[in-house]
Amino acid sequence: MHTAHFAIIGAGTAGLATAILLAREGHRVTIFEQVDQLSPVGAGLLLQPAGLAVFEHLGILDQALKLGAKVIGLEGQLADKRLLVNSHYHQAEAHRFGLGIHRATLCHVLTEKLAEYSSQVTWRMSHCIEKIQEQQNEVRVLGLFKQHRFDDCFDAVLIANGARSQLRPKAWVKIDQPYPWGAAWTIVPECLSLNPEILHQFYDRAKIMMGILPTGAVPTAPQQRLSSVFWSLPTSQLQSFLKDESAKQQWLKQVSDRWPEVAEWLKQLVSKEQNQPQWLSAQYRDVVMSQFGQGRIGVIGDAAHAMSPQLGQGANMALLDAWAFSQSLQTAKKNQQIDWSILWQHYHLQRSSSTQFYQFLSRLLTPLYQSDHWWAGGLRDLIFPWMYQIPYFRKEMAITISGLKKGPLQQMSYQQIAEYQRHENRLITNNQSLPECE
Repeated sequence: MHTAHFAIIGAGTAGLATAILLAREGHRVTIFEQVDQLSPVGAGLLLQPAGLAVFEHLGILDQALKLGAKVIGLEGQLADKRLLVNSHYHQAEAHRFGLGIHRATLCHVLTEKLAEYSSQVTWRMSHCIEKIQEQQNEVRVLGLFKQHRFDDCFDAVLIANGARSQLRPKAWVKIDQPYPWGAAWTIVPECLSLNPEILHQFYDRAKIMMGILPTGAVPTAPQQRLSSVFWSLPTSQLQSFLKDESAKQQWLKQVSDRWPEVAEWLKQLVSKEQNQPQWLSAQYRDVVMSQFGQGRIGVIGDAAHAMSPQLGQGANMALLDAWAFSQSLQTAKKNQQIDWSILWQHYHLQRSSSTQFYQFLSRLLTPLYQSDHWWAGGLRDLIFPWMYQIPYFRKEMAITISGLKKGPLQQMSYQQIAEYQRHENRLITNNQSLPECE
């Protein structure tokens, strides 16, 4: 088969994972990034079993487990100490778990694997892409590199530059809008007063929500275990969070009145004169597309389906996109060529129903946790404990959190995703150095 040359715009989770899979099958890949060097910024995230299945498929699960933090479930506590959410992965399938991981660690694990295929991968850092033009047998990528214009051609282009992408075809976009609520977050030494294998959340009505996620370690300090702390806020209040000592004390009192044990731990963190935690803000978008690809252009990751982090599926969906694209590419090979129409037909069968399910559920649930609606928290507090009394719903909620749902009545197979059949004609290089950036 003709060796295809793919351009991937964006070196986030979706872009890096897809690059690994394409290079592993012998294709050439050029990665465009607008930053000078990769230095991921963001709180820790939770890789669900669906994402870990893709990690196993990529051959990087063992390395991720060394640095990440095993998470066996999610517990959400109300101000009166009742558990509103009590979901554990084993309720879906025995021996399943999630993995809390720092974004820098996630990037490190993916780039280390990609380095094994450095002879097929070209990095283009500091490149700003302005336009993508599809032609009969190629796609042109036009942009700027250090104030100089460039114009390159590829067999296909995958847009993977995040929720705020300006490159996705506008005709495919149905919804693209910011969420009214975001989160202040910080990364701190591991919280020892809570179970280190649980994602802990705390709620009071729909206006107060805090999360503490085991986050593992970063490659440069593998012995220092970390936790990520999230505090939900309307986006208009993010910049003023903890702006002075009075605001800090007011916030600690809010927590102490509801969850005194957690407040004591937080007080020790924020009262230290040195090594004060640095709080940053996260804002989210809701992006819904009518299709993810056509011809020689595709959109993957948050650029294709950004949503509220309420279900913790962002990175997992990006990894599933990478896996599905690789599977669809194998299906679309015909007479030594790629049939792009078959590729996208197969890809949409793999990803559309699952993506629609999680986007719908996220849009439905988010106001129950982050909104000004007076009724939202009460409705949630009434319904959820009742649902957890029924074994069927307990299992379905655990499968949903696992990221393996394709729809209300269908689910994906962990084993099917994790399995990798080696191809004899695959080009492999054992070069362990990082790919050269051009």
